[in-house]
Amino acid sequence: MAYLSTTRFIPVYHRCIFFSASSSPPIVTRRCPVPTLSCHGRDVLDVMPNRDSRIPGTEESRAGPAGPPRGTNGPTVREDATAQEARTPLWREGSRGAPRTWRKGDRVVLQERVEWVSQERSWRRGLTRSLGSEGPRAGKRWTREGNGMRAKESGKVGNSRDEGTGRRNASKKMKRSKGGEYAGKLRVELDMCSKRGDVMGAIALYDSAVEEGVRLGQHHYNVLLYLCSSASLGFVQPAKSGNTSSGIASFGPSQKLGPLPSGNLGGSEGDDASEGHVQDLGKNKASLLPGGSKAQTVSIPVGDDLREYACARGFEIFEKMCSEKERVQMSEAALTAKARMALSMGDSDMAFEIVKQMKDLGLKPKLRSYGPALTAFCNGGNVEKAFEVEAHMLESGITPEEAELETLLRASVVGRRGDKVYYLMHKFRTTVRQVSPSTAELFEVWFRSPTASKVGKRKWDTGAIVKAIENNGGGWHGFGWLGRGKWTVTRSNINKNGVCLACGEKLAIIDLDPKETEDFATFVAKLAIKRERNSNFENFQKWLKKHGPFEAVVDAANVGLFGHRHLSLSKVNAVADAIRLRFTSRKWPLIVLHNKHLTGEHMKKPGNHKLVEKWKQANSIYATPTGSNDDWYWLYAAIRCNCLIVTNDEMRDHTFQILERNFFPKWKERHQVHFTIEDSCVTFQMPPPYSVVIQESDKGHWHIPVSEEALLEKDRTWLCVTRQNSQAQ
Repeated sequence: MAYLSTTRFIPVYHRCIFFSASSSPPIVTRRCPVPTLSCHGRDVLDVMPNRDSRIPGTEESRAGPAGPPRGTNGPTVREDATAQEARTPLWREGSRGAPRTWRKGDRVVLQERVEWVSQERSWRRGLTRSLGSEGPRAGKRWTREGNGMRAKESGKVGNSRDEGTGRRNASKKMKRSKGGEYAGKLRVELDMCSKRGDVMGAIALYDSAVEEGVRLGQHHYNVLLYLCSSASLGFVQPAKSGNTSSGIASFGPSQKLGPLPSGNLGGSEGDDASEGHVQDLGKNKASLLPGGSKAQTVSIPVGDDLREYACARGFEIFEKMCSEKERVQMSEAALTAKARMALSMGDSDMAFEIVKQMKDLGLKPKLRSYGPALTAFCNGGNVEKAFEVEAHMLESGITPEEAELETLLRASVVGRRGDKVYYLMHKFRTTVRQVSPSTAELFEVWFRSPTASKVGKRKWDTGAIVKAIENNGGGWHGFGWLGRGKWTVTRSNINKNGVCLACGEKLAIIDLDPKETEDFATFVAKLAIKRERNSNFENFQKWLKKHGPFEAVVDAANVGLFGHRHLSLSKVNAVADAIRLRFTSRKWPLIVLHNKHLTGEHMKKPGNHKLVEKWKQANSIYATPTGSNDDWYWLYAAIRCNCLIVTNDEMRDHTFQILERNFFPKWKERHQVHFTIEDSCVTFQMPPPYSVVIQESDKGHWHIPVSEEALLEKDRTWLCVTRQNSQAQ
């Protein structure tokens, strides 16, 4: 063929998208093996009412059994409904009249020229022939024997094959390499669709890959199912590779429970209610669960037509993933996506069964795996089944977070389930400790309802209540609602002595007991030894046992870098000296500092050298070795010595996320000291004389702290919940 040469042939070809005269100028882009549905191409989507007039090999024939609807979510631009209506309308092919809306059965195609299809096919045939004839020359010696050409392996005499065999093998190699190249580029394109929240672009990539015979892997299916399941819920949250926040927090706003109408809870004062338990409202409960609460993250809204289309295509993609031909390993992400699609259809039983099947398949469910079933049952008002999901979570070692607990609380409040609300009060106390403003409003709705005024014990043993509070470490008894009558809910503050300014009740101090402290120290030591090299941490344990205990520990790196780019040892000394003056012993605190800060040019300064020598003489400094994480050292020392830790580090990074959830927040609240330094003056914010956690008193009263950022503790808002008839009879 004339266009072939002895040099290596590298084909370069393009794909054109043609625009109408009123649109933007034609844009020519380099063709990807798997064609994408670009942002401009979305404007020229064409509705084809005639299904039999499709052109094979084009986007028109890849659209599947049902075309995508009009008004799809934008792939790159997040826009409101008004902006979407202003976009280029969808037109029927060959029509110059007004556009019509999408109907089921229509197909969405990308306007392309038939010539492009024929050109691509011609190029493929030419490429195959060229690879069959020219490709072998690069790696073989060619000799003329008789009437034809014979190829021999380089350096291997007698290993020859005819020209036709070489062409077939080269074609097979090309097909295999093409499949691998397609799969790799498809992964990148799908990840970009996920990052943009481009559902229709991902589906177009999938249809093209199926037509091209590209074998999809687990990651491809996970991203596709994530996008389809998100669109089926009404909102797509752009996320790289389909990764979103866990649990119910990853759902779109349309599936979250909206604000409660406070006037609809409870009945008249004459309604019957059993002690500690109130009967369900029945099927009418679902009407009290409107959607439309504020989204937690930026989301792209999806219309009803696209929701239905995405759900149908999602189930189709999942079935293909499970087919015998594909044999793709099942994943937790894929099953969770299917559960989300079941939620979009209101099938709560299917969503729950999917989670139960994970164990049989050897998959460990995550918090997000339970979100669809939990939300579906709560939306349907089935409180018992919702708590059955929560019990299954606990059996699987999954701890519900505030979003899940708030969903359960909302359903329990609407269902007038006083027993469930009380149970959740203590779940919030142990898991969340400080509730969000939305949860606080939900508590207010409950306590102000007529139903809440009817639940509670009329008589109880005061001595047993007091003893239970002491055994539990203070702050709760767990005997249930005490008293009857109307609750009074007030937003209040707590003074520096721990006294509520609304009711005058003093809050309790809740700390770890000696056994919990020992267990916590042992747990931290095991983690540190596992992560530290050699026996560095074990050497520190021996040193601490010899020179301890200390009344305070200073995180020297955090203190020394306060307000500076370079560590200041003078600031470390100022903070250490100020904290030791608060103790009667006047003993220096333990200063933990990485050894890299004790070497170099800055240590040549006489002042720095004198400070370090002073600390060494007092046995109050420990230099962590190279390659160590000093966080483990000062944390363990503060726990083992049961003393204060001076640092502004909020301890939220990965180092502290692996710590026991029940122990760490409680310990941190009682032992962390924050500081500020202004003009060489050190100011400490000592731990409060009370615990910032939901508290239940021996009178049956409640104090609920509201989580508020960037506020001093004295300005924190508390819900003070009391009632007059909560005295022992």
